[in-house]
Amino acid sequence: MNLLLSDDYLLQDYPENITNTIRSGHTTCLRFNRKGDYLASGRVDGTVVVWDLETMGVARKLRGHRAAITSLSWSRCGRYLLSACQGWRAVLWDLQDGTRYREVRFRAPIYTADLHPWNHNMFVASIFDEAPSLVDMTGSSDVKHTLPSAPKRTNTDADAATKEKQAKEDAKQMTTATVWTATGDHILAGTNKGRCNIIDANTHEIIWSEKICSSVVTTLRLTGSGRELLVNSQDRIIRTFHLPNLSAEGLDPDTIQMPLEHKFQDVVNRLSWNHVTFSATGEYVAASTYNNHELYIWERNHGSLVRMLEGPKEEQGVIEWHPHRALLAACGLETGRIYIWSVTTPQRWSALAPDFVEVEENVEYIEKEDEFDIHPQEEINKRRLDMEDEDIDVLTLDPSKGYDEEIDGTGFRMPVLFNLGESDSEEEFVTVSTGTVRRRSLGEGQEGEAPDEEKVAGGNKKTTAGKGPRGRKK
Repeated sequence: MNLLLSDDYLLQDYPENITNTIRSGHTTCLRFNRKGDYLASGRVDGTVVVWDLETMGVARKLRGHRAAITSLSWSRCGRYLLSACQGWRAVLWDLQDGTRYREVRFRAPIYTADLHPWNHNMFVASIFDEAPSLVDMTGSSDVKHTLPSAPKRTNTDADAATKEKQAKEDAKQMTTATVWTATGDHILAGTNKGRCNIIDANTHEIIWSEKICSSVVTTLRLTGSGRELLVNSQDRIIRTFHLPNLSAEGLDPDTIQMPLEHKFQDVVNRLSWNHVTFSATGEYVAASTYNNHELYIWERNHGSLVRMLEGPKEEQGVIEWHPHRALLAACGLETGRIYIWSVTTPQRWSALAPDFVEVEENVEYIEKEDEFDIHPQEEINKRRLDMEDEDIDVLTLDPSKGYDEEIDGTGFRMPVLFNLGESDSEEEFVTVSTGTVRRRSLGEGQEGEAPDEEKVAGGNKKTTAGKGPRGRKK
């Protein structure tokens, strides 16, 4: 919609209903870039699709994984995209040309992979049944730093029996979620025992540790300011914490406190939460429900439930909030579609015509004195030619709210993709014949896989050439 026709000040801060549905394969995870003009989606077949939110079309398809995508992370500039999959690999993509910038292999599937907020050559990964890893890709070869999962112990003077018991407990600690702080100096890590560890990114040591929940931590999210932490765990409670300034000079790790702000839960139905996210300003918390199709939205001032979004009758998985708008994206677990909730924008037509007035009922129109005067044809032609001589700028983009936040003003813009095959959104139904359609099967039409006829022709040319369709009949 034209930006001049939208009344942003009339809109509320959270979405109301579904306004769009997009699909490219079976989507498993989502992530908006920092500017909010692109949405990256990972598919179950390992393909990463980048959507243009202005046109709701495919801007880029990235193929390099062979297993389901589990995590996506954008660089600050928006040029690089990190994707991790169940196939033990993480790939850093350069969206300038859609090539693989770097590829890192691990020894187990990856839970999450998060890019450094200021350096796209560094990321932290939480790995299944393995210690988390801090990867530095600055040099020609990747450098992996193993991070600890065992909590920091303060009772160093304990007896041998106590130390042995603590050692057994520490051996069972596994990191399940990691995220960088806003400055990139520390890493927040959640464990399978409900602990939150703060790790110094320079020394790779835990400076603070505390038990924040009673079950496995599944998701960690920070607000844009980095001062509030959102934690989802398997104990059916969503928690928000106030995060101290970890970059303050002379910070004593023993004095760090992370006070609990709110607990969000469904006391009646005792629902579990698949995924959680903060709103653009951090004022709201949204969550998708396990074994349920509704999305819950709470506001943080009073901790009350403000909205339950009802949409398709299928369970929603990963949920993401737009970084600048009241727009929510979620992927369905059954169909793999991407559903987008937003606010219906009222149009302001007076922006294009200053004398345009909306009226509630019919009014008598008063004609102006020179409104319908007949002008000579020569004067009309001269006005038209003068208007044609004006230069119209179709390249410069109007700055919009929240979009142009780069310091130097020269942000990355993805090149336009002219390949129609790559821009195909792969709808769910395909045409079989005139007036007949069928549902697309999982994995059908994936590029990179030759059709059956081509496989046979390439693998055994003699068989294909020697036997026609009738020769194969029995």
